[in-house]
Amino acid sequence: MHIGLYFGSFNPIHIGHLIVASHIVENADIDKIWFVVSPHNPLKEAHSLLNEYDRLHLVELAIKDNSKFRASNVEFHLPKPSYTIDTLTYLKEKFPLEQFSVIMGSDSFQNIHRWKNYEQLLANHSVIVYNRPGFDIAETHGARLTRVQAPLLEISSTYIRKQIKDNKSIRYIVPDAVWKYIEENRYYK
Repeated sequence: MHIGLYFGSFNPIHIGHLIVASHIVENADIDKIWFVVSPHNPLKEAHSLLNEYDRLHLVELAIKDNSKFRASNVEFHLPKPSYTIDTLTYLKEKFPLEQFSVIMGSDSFQNIHRWKNYEQLLANHSVIVYNRPGFDIAETHGARLTRVQAPLLEISSTYIRKQIKDNKSIRYIVPDAVWKYIEENRYYK
């Protein structure tokens, strides 16, 4: 089985994430997408993150009706901060029959040279890149790239957290189950 790994803080997950994932699973040569919830991305500040188990639960709520999607807490049990290459090494050992590809935006791919052991990552795994406006890929670093033109929305988790903090609705920006759970638990207040 070919699995696309969609890494992210998902702080919180929103419809933009789901649209990209849905488009990729339907248009790239993969069977499933695992949403890998990162406890702490080494390139991001940790102080604004909701607890990792709460973020995982929000992902589970968002994807519960899609058999091609799975929420993964694999990085919760690995040393922190999370490095993609370490996660891939662990997954390959645990699931030797599976093929894993990394899903990322072209903005992230432009920074791949800053990732730990990126050469090893690119040598051993293919990368599925969805284009983000203003982030054209000039240097591929020898990667086996699949480029996908996924529909994009100008929504970010940062924007959602600000809306919540300002007591504004996030309904329709996140799936209903996620919206209700965030409201009930007063997350990001």
